[in-house]
Amino acid sequence: MQVAVPFMQFRGGSSKGLYFLASNLPSDESERNEWILSAVGREARQIDGVGGAHPLTSKVAVVSPSTRPDADVDFLFVQVVVGENRVDTTPNCGNILAGVGPFALEAGLLAPQGETTTVRVYMVNSENLCELIIQTPHGKVQYEGSAKIDGAPGTSAPITCNYLDIAGSICGALLPSGHTQDVIDGVAVTCIDNGMPVVVIRAADLGKTGLESCAELSSDTDFRARLEAIRLKAGVLMGLGDVTKKVVPKMTLIAPPQTGGHISTRTFIPHTCHDAIGVLGAVSVATACILPNSVAEGVAKPASGNPKVLSVEHPSGEFSVELLQDEQGNVIKAGLLRTARLLSRGEVFITVD
Repeated sequence: MQVAVPFMQFRGGSSKGLYFLASNLPSDESERNEWILSAVGREARQIDGVGGAHPLTSKVAVVSPSTRPDADVDFLFVQVVVGENRVDTTPNCGNILAGVGPFALEAGLLAPQGETTTVRVYMVNSENLCELIIQTPHGKVQYEGSAKIDGAPGTSAPITCNYLDIAGSICGALLPSGHTQDVIDGVAVTCIDNGMPVVVIRAADLGKTGLESCAELSSDTDFRARLEAIRLKAGVLMGLGDVTKKVVPKMTLIAPPQTGGHISTRTFIPHTCHDAIGVLGAVSVATACILPNSVAEGVAKPASGNPKVLSVEHPSGEFSVELLQDEQGNVIKAGLLRTARLLSRGEVFITVD
């Protein structure tokens, strides 16, 4: 039997996903996940779903009004793991988050407030808050504008994303292992979680320049096997347990900046090299760059001042992150710029038993 489910599709940052009201999906978690898999696609080509057969286009947002006094809406991120007929709700996704504000307004969960509308989002996956500032002149979401982000074509209206107190959002601590550096299989790493669990590794320590193309890195089976062995051990160190079937921690190779930024990166999500870098992954990597004694020390060229703006280079451009620190040096707010665009709306037909 086919069931019609209302949805919207947004490009959020450099990703693309389906956005659902929680009230239009089953309340039972297992049944909800089956509906999402049917909508996006269960197998690698996602030929029987609307996903794009790639991790960046196989994402889902489930949004509902929030009962919390400090939030307007709740957002659950669901990553469909391409070709494996399963989902992962462990991580956040800052790109898909960028579309939550416009979706909430388009869906009538909130009313525009003026020239700009602030939407406070409770991120269910990590139990943290983010403040989104949306352009809403004349009482409507504006998608046209001059803001440009790498990884997305053209320009759009800016969406300001202010992440509040996200250190340890998944692992419970900024440095889940308790150390600024750990050694895994003879390789120095920094395990960090400032919104996204990431294992930061100097590319040179794995025999790479960190400037290779994504295709070259993804096709190097020996290198990927070594990287995955480190990831599995890092998952245990970070309190994530067996991460064999999880998309976190993300693995990021770092190298000196090449195009005027502060660090160059190659990120895996978790086994394929990312064409760009995730929003929260960039926040975690940028944070590692300002930590004394991290593996980024001597590789990164961090900015001075407070807040610090760090440019994280990636294969398709750069990502600028603004980090505000308190007097003790703790990062208390991470601000960044994203864009989003409504691509389609209507009903997606799913198959249910």
